[in-house]
Amino acid sequence: MKKIVFLMLAAVLVASCSSGNEDDPAKDMEKPDFTDGELPSPLDCEVYHKGETIAFRYTFTDNRELGSFNIEIHNNFDHHSHSTSAADCTLNPKKKPVNPWVYNQDYSIEPGLMLFHASVDIDIPENIDTGDYHFMVRLTDKAGWQQLKGISLKIVE
Repeated sequence: MKKIVFLMLAAVLVASCSSGNEDDPAKDMEKPDFTDGELPSPLDCEVYHKGETIAFRYTFTDNRELGSFNIEIHNNFDHHSHSTSAADCTLNPKKKPVNPWVYNQDYSIEPGLMLFHASVDIDIPENIDTGDYHFMVRLTDKAGWQQLKGISLKIVE
């Protein structure tokens, strides 16, 4: 009797750990992607002035369904890297932040879309530290897969 209970328990455990049919075509196993489209913006090494607007323009794609995206802007005064860009921009000397710009905003994408043209205008504050910044975009599809794009910018007076 103990052997039968043990075998039944083992069968239930194996069945519960199985993720089902791995060949299921409805299962999303691919990350979303950035396509530059006609006029992507911003691009690596671009220079912006305080008080200007960064026009974010990128096209997102996914094999099943897009979910959302996040834009984060933070200083790169210490010259750290996110390893998502091949560009080698000229950096200002390292410095300590006094009033660095920090921007972090989530944006939803209409359900059911596999292609989305993102368009967001972001005003650069007048009272921030000038210098090197990272413009990070996190693109997430409905299944939770995420793609990261890092862009190096410079903010000047």
